[in-house]
Amino acid sequence: MVYSEGRCPAHTNLTPAPKARRAPAVPFAVLGLTLPGAAVGLLGFGRDVPGGVPAAVPIALGLVMLVVAAGICAHRLVAVRAGEQLFHLSGRRGSPRPSRRTAVRRPPRVAAPRRLVDPPVPPRVDTGTVRAAAKEFLELFHGENPEAGPLGPRLAAVMREIDATGTYWHTPEELAFGARVAWRNNKRCIGRLYWRSLQVRDLRGVSGAGEVAAHCFEHLSAAYNGGKIRPIITVFAPDTPSRPGPRIWNEQLIRYAGYEQPGGRPLGDPRYCGFTSNLIQRGWRPPEQRGAFDVLPLVVETVEDGPQLFQLPSHVVHEVELQHPELPWFADLDLRWHAVPVISNNRLVIGGVSYPAAPFNGWYMGTEIGARNLADTDRYDLVPEVAQRMGLDTSHETTLWRDQALVEINRAVLHSFNLNGVTVTDHHTESRRFLLHVEKEERAGRTCPADWSWIVPPLSSSQTPVFHRYYNTETKTPTFTTDPEATTRALQAHPPAFP
Repeated sequence: MVYSEGRCPAHTNLTPAPKARRAPAVPFAVLGLTLPGAAVGLLGFGRDVPGGVPAAVPIALGLVMLVVAAGICAHRLVAVRAGEQLFHLSGRRGSPRPSRRTAVRRPPRVAAPRRLVDPPVPPRVDTGTVRAAAKEFLELFHGENPEAGPLGPRLAAVMREIDATGTYWHTPEELAFGARVAWRNNKRCIGRLYWRSLQVRDLRGVSGAGEVAAHCFEHLSAAYNGGKIRPIITVFAPDTPSRPGPRIWNEQLIRYAGYEQPGGRPLGDPRYCGFTSNLIQRGWRPPEQRGAFDVLPLVVETVEDGPQLFQLPSHVVHEVELQHPELPWFADLDLRWHAVPVISNNRLVIGGVSYPAAPFNGWYMGTEIGARNLADTDRYDLVPEVAQRMGLDTSHETTLWRDQALVEINRAVLHSFNLNGVTVTDHHTESRRFLLHVEKEERAGRTCPADWSWIVPPLSSSQTPVFHRYYNTETKTPTFTTDPEATTRALQAHPPAFP
């Protein structure tokens, strides 16, 4: 399914302001010069002005005419200047006004007001690189989609567009295909068997911080789908030579705050202590009673607005409270985790066009939560506490107490998600599905790139079939990628993309 919105910001029509009406300044000027001249001429010949009117009267009348003519000329000059300014403003390249469908209600900001900044200096565009990437992508698109028609006319049109603007505008069909293939090519994802089912929300006409945040919240609701998680990607305005697209700072749309504690472990998620501290300095107010699972605000940055903070509405934050099928005390730990993993700081690159804000989700594999988020020593580090409550011998490593506790945490995650009707998968099932995906790709004549360190699960690795083989590690496009600056912003909340 494709949701299509917007037009190319780099090709918005420029509409000049209406021409100012011509004022009759010339007749007034002619009369203003004629009357005094006639009066002076008659006097010079020794004759009275006709009608017995003193000569001073036509002279005065003529001066009045000249003043009126001068005022009209000045007014016209101002009107022309105003028209030039209107043309300049209407001709600024940027995203068009959202249609009724995209003009969603903006969520309230919790930080700095809108700022006024000079537009960034457009970067120098290497059109040769863009042309090559576009050609490669369009050949792939038309090769896998014969119903799209012949390649030649579309390729020629795109090349002309790149030569004229430095970029080009994907059709909705090209965008949807490119996003799905980017998932298919994602070396770090084990769940690619369902790449064709990805729903693409085309919101390239949306670039304002408030609108981006609002559509991210809509994404969370649509992806949750009552617990039956749907893979969705929302694509916002791309980077163009005339205007950069928006940035989302958060690693995921939903992340939990981390608070430094004097003389002890942080409260919450230690991974985001720096991010949390900087957001507090930017104006975010944590709950009065701070907890281990306080949802951080969403940070959206645009070149016009700078970084803006938006608190996530409670109705889009779906969480699962964790309990164990056989250990009743597990519920007393007050653990929970959010249901929809929406990666939000990755860049989607399709045929030389870069979309820096393209939130994407699949569904959780249980070990992502149970063996990493809750168990890593630099995250919630729950293994020692669970082992102690289980009464395990933690005096030395040979008892394998860590392994026993880790298994039970993962059992609790799977049990709780299933109990609440929220889609989740286990690492054994997903490993088999991934190898099925690899087989399908090979039958289609394609290689399947994979990063072994990400594909192999962090629990009982050798018991999964993905452990016992090597993979092609090439980077294929279209793709999702994370640049170092985006990673830094996601962990430390600085520096801004547009200082």
